[in-house]
This record gives sequence, C-alpha cells and structure tokens, in this order.
Amino acid sequence: MPRTLDRRTLNRTTLHRQLLLERSGMAAQEAVERLVAVQAQEPNAPYVGLWNRLEGFHQDVLTGLLHERAIVRSSLLRGTQHMAATPDFHWLKPLLQPIALRAWRAGFGRVAAGWDLDELAAAARGVLAGRTLTRPELARMLAERWPDRDPAALRWSLHALVSVVHPPPSGTWNTFGAMRLALPEDWTGEPLRERGADELVTRYLAAFGPASARDFAVWSGLRRKDVDFERLRPELRVYRDENGVELFDVPDGELVEDAAAPVRFLPEFDNLVLAYADRTRVMADERRKVVCVGSDTKPTLLVDGRVHAVWSLRNDKKEGRATLTIETFEPLPAGPAVEEEAARLLGFAAPGSAHEVRVVPA
Repeated sequence: MPRTLDRRTLNRTTLHRQLLLERSGMAAQEAVERLVAVQAQEPNAPYVGLWNRLEGFHQDVLTGLLHERAIVRSSLLRGTQHMAATPDFHWLKPLLQPIALRAWRAGFGRVAAGWDLDELAAAARGVLAGRTLTRPELARMLAERWPDRDPAALRWSLHALVSVVHPPPSGTWNTFGAMRLALPEDWTGEPLRERGADELVTRYLAAFGPASARDFAVWSGLRRKDVDFERLRPELRVYRDENGVELFDVPDGELVEDAAAPVRFLPEFDNLVLAYADRTRVMADERRKVVCVGSDTKPTLLVDGRVHAVWSLRNDKKEGRATLTIETFEPLPAGPAVEEEAARLLGFAAPGSAHEVRVVPA
C-alpha cells in the first residue's frame, strides 16, 4: 500500500526542492538546470525568482549568462516564455514546440485554412536565417509575400511553426518592448535534438515532486502523458496524497516532513505556483481564484510556506521612490520577518530609491 503524504510534507518537500527553504550557494546556471526552466513571461520575474533562491544573486549574473548564450529564453513549458540552460533547451524545444502549434491552430485554424504551413515555415526560416529581427519586422516581411493573409494569424504563426530564441536584450532586467527573434542554431551554434518525454518527467519530479501525472501535464502543457508515467512506474516511487491521488517521485527524492519556512516574495508566474493541477500544497483554492486570474498569475508572498498575500512593486524613478504594496488575505504574523524580507526585496529591485511598504487587505 503506497504511503500517504500529508499536505505539510508535500509543502516542505516542494519548498526544499525549489530552493525556497534556504537560499542556496549554487551557481545561477545550475539552479536553472535544477528547476528545468524558469518562468520568464515578464522580464523581471526570473531575476526575482532566482534572487529568492540563491545567496548573493545579482541581476548582472543572469544577464551575463544570457549574453554568453549559456542560458536562452524561448517559448517552452505551456507555450509560455521560459529561460533554460542551453543544453536543456536543445531537447526541450522540439519536445514542447507542438504546444505552440496546437494553440495557434485553436486560435487561427479557421482563418488559416488552406495555407501551406511547410511553405510558410520555410519562408520564415529563410527570412530569419543569419540575423535577428523583431516579430513585427519578420511579420511585415512575410506579409509582403502574402499580403492578403490575416495579419494576426501570419504574425503568430511564427512561434507555432518555427523554433526561435529571444536573444538579449529581450527579457533582461527592466527591458520591455518588442522581442527579438533568432534561429536556435544561429544563436547557440548547435542544432536542436529530438528526445522523448522520459527525461522531462524525471526532471520535473526531481524539482517539483512528489506529483501526479495530471500535475505534470498542467506544468508542461503536454497532453496524454499518463502512458509515460505507467511505463516509468517500475523506476519511480509511488505515494498518495490525503485525497487518495497517486503521486510519483524519483527514487532518490528526499522528503522533508517538517522544517522552518522563511518568508519569500515570489514573482508573477513563479514555477512553484504553476507547477500543479492541485495547488493546495501551497495555497487554498479560494486564494488561487485571486492569485490565478485567466492567464495572469500575480506575485505572491509566502508565509510559513503558503500563499499569504499578493504584492506589487512600483518604482517611480522620477520621484526616486519605490513602493511595495502587500495585499493580505489575513493579517501578517507578528514579528519582523515580513518587514525584513520586504526591505531585502526593495534593496534588490530598487536600489538607490527611497523605499515604502504598504500593507492593505486583498
């Protein structure tokens, strides 16, 4: 009979594997590899995410890795922007690319009926080969060839049909605006490699497990992966949660039943929050409705390992003032922990500005 893991054990185990019980001294690239990929939908999010997990992390570290091409930014898990170590990107991208095509077909399949997608992909690759362009620039070049085609369908077909990376400065700290596009082989100097899902399953479990097959599907965006878990079952540990749901884990996966969990200010779309179908290990369902609204996932404050509030940061450089607003679901705990971590966050994200912390009800 599989062992039943209570919610606190799942919480503390997940925080441990996510480097959130204590900041690690590992290098930033090693941390990205451990996490499989780091959510980068918003430019500053991966920086704040790694700051929460690593000792002495500074923005220049990640930006340097992007310029060195040791880490690349691209559409990966769930078809959304992530950063991955370059060796991982080479096999993750082909495995996850069908997610983007599926989404494009759902949104534009009708208006693009009859298009020769192989011809369109070849044309896009031909235009992009050997150079870096923004999406609008590439879309305009394709529109010159097919002026009668729906502009939105043509523009968004690029990510669906062609594997691309987003070189810096796109996605670097405080850098917003149109993303730059390049072919992976041009940017990294190596071709993409086809690989099955087994490694992704075990890497996910090592970083987020124990977890269910459905959790993996929600995190990755891949469909019908139960068969992979069944094939791997002899190589995995099997548990159950308090609701009887079957959970899988890597054989050497360490369980943490109890440990102190420090205050953490997680960025929007953080891996921890988006990695499960059942997110009750980190927040109650009623709080999920506030944190995850449509395609948006708000920055969250963890207290005792669970979502206690949402937060936002406004840095008005003209006034020289940065304001951190914490919207609480319940009163903050007594003691200086939240205030001290808020000061550290402001020091990281808005050095040189006057700092203000506001606490209001959510």
